[in-house]
Amino acid sequence: MPLRKHRQHFKKYGNCFTAEEAVDWLYDLLRNNNNFGPEVTRQQTLQLLRKFLKNHVIEDIKGRWGSENLDDNSQLFRFPANSPLKSLPRRHPELRKNSIENFSKDKDSIFKLRNLSRRTPKKLGLHFSQENIEKMNHKIIHEDQENSVDNREISREDVEEVWRSVILIYLQTILGVPSLEEVVNPKQVVPQYVMYNMTNTSKHGIVILQDKSDDLPHWVLSAMKCLANWPRSNDLNNPTYVGFERDVFRTIADYFLDLPEPLLTFEYYELFVSILGLLQPHIERVAIDALQLCCLLLPPPNRRKLQLLMRMISRMSQNVDMPPLHDAMGTRSLMIHTFSRCVLCCAEEVDLDELLATRLVSFLMDHHQEILQVPSYLQAAVDKHLDYLRKGYIKNPGDGLIVPLPTYSYCRQISAQEFDEQKVSTSQAAITELLENIIKNKSLPLKEKRKKLKQFQKEYPLIYQKRFPTMESEAVLFADKPTIKQPMLILKKTKFRSLRY
Repeated sequence: MPLRKHRQHFKKYGNCFTAEEAVDWLYDLLRNNNNFGPEVTRQQTLQLLRKFLKNHVIEDIKGRWGSENLDDNSQLFRFPANSPLKSLPRRHPELRKNSIENFSKDKDSIFKLRNLSRRTPKKLGLHFSQENIEKMNHKIIHEDQENSVDNREISREDVEEVWRSVILIYLQTILGVPSLEEVVNPKQVVPQYVMYNMTNTSKHGIVILQDKSDDLPHWVLSAMKCLANWPRSNDLNNPTYVGFERDVFRTIADYFLDLPEPLLTFEYYELFVSILGLLQPHIERVAIDALQLCCLLLPPPNRRKLQLLMRMISRMSQNVDMPPLHDAMGTRSLMIHTFSRCVLCCAEEVDLDELLATRLVSFLMDHHQEILQVPSYLQAAVDKHLDYLRKGYIKNPGDGLIVPLPTYSYCRQISAQEFDEQKVSTSQAAITELLENIIKNKSLPLKEKRKKLKQFQKEYPLIYQKRFPTMESEAVLFADKPTIKQPMLILKKTKFRSLRY
């Protein structure tokens, strides 16, 4: 935007521009840009400038901003001394050179995120407040101290080791495997991450980060909120140009695709892949419980990003008002195709990697509210285990659990004949229920109800005959038909005689 001197009310102002000049310049720029095109109108350009003024991209000559008081006139504006815009995240030069599939397994390389250490959580980003420490440990450590002087003193290390042992034992039981060594190294599990993910949450269960530098950038959060609440977004009630929602989606996708490591991390790849075998209809509950525990192992910044991403793409895929974001692909397919490798990816190139990620992300989308919530039974199990440790019932924090473990019952295999019989009975029950809904629907006009019942009788005569075995039983349904009242005054038509004799 060219800046120059302007005179207003007998006073000169430097490095500024009029609203009309800004509209002219931006209008010409947008029309000649491949992302916008000649369809952009001058009114849309003016609306965009008003958004710039509201968000302090520009300000009037007296330094005022925050409103949309901008018209296509000679009012003077300028750029603020400190721009509110944040620079977009850039991929590391080495990361641009190599694709995400060819990452090295070396965790000390430059590709490792500073907040994804598997040994200890970041000191500033994941520190526990005094309130949270008391909430987790005060009741456990100091309970019954007045009644028993022989209670063992529970250290911070004991608490962390109990958390590690409890979640691994529960996970092993749910997966039904004799050992977890093939899918996860117990030393990789950081109990501080689990404790943080369990306690530092909002009322909706979303992880709250105390160090905001680990959070999503503000512009990404605003873009995700815009699409998740489309078209009822608080920030942008109406798009400023055609294809606006596609550009917002592309901005979000670019950010997640630019992350140096998937949200489920490289080190837990085998663990999450092992759960894919549980994604069957008859053991769906087992898969949900297993993923619920596995997602607690993630670093809190990763878990928060995963929660917000799953909530956004789930809402978008179910939103009938969302405009098409792709010319040849539906919204749900586009979400899975775009973000699957941002969620799950192997450090080495694997042929089936994309297929596995697609399957897992599809399941996460459908069950993200259950999978990403905090399991209450886990906290109760840890409390009980620490209580036994303090009272001397168990000697070491990693000893076996005394509290009951979850049990699962699997479906019994049936014969083909039994399957056919169940299929027929189930479908007939559903059809019978449909017939009853038609009969009991009082808001349905009588003529329309007769039409639907006649159509039902034609399609399912046996079920209809079972419901109405006689004509009298069918007539009862329409017995309350209102009678047509006769007119009170009947005029007799006069006969006209011919004039001819």
